Amino acid sequence: MENRHEPVSAPEDAKHLEKLRSVIERAIADGKVTAQEMQAIKTIIWSNGKVSPEELDLVRELIHEKVASGELVYDWL
Repeated sequence: MENRHEPVSAPEDAKHLEKLRSVIERAIADGKVTAQEMQAIKTIIWSNGKVSPEELDLVRELIHEKVASGELVYDWL
C-alpha cells in the first residue's frame, strides 16, 4: 500500500508543477478564468493526493494576483 506521507520525488514534483503551470496559462490566456477552468486546475492540484506550497504559489501568482490587479477576471457565468 502506498504511503501518502512519503515525499514525492523531485522530478515527479517538477513535472506535476509544469503541467499545472501549462493548464493555468492556457486557462488565463483569454484574460478570464471560468468556473470550469478553475475546477480543472483544482483537479490537477489534487491529482497526487496533496497540495504543495509550490502549487499554491502558482495559483496565487498566475491567477489571484492578476485578478487583484485587474489583468484577469473571473467569468462564472
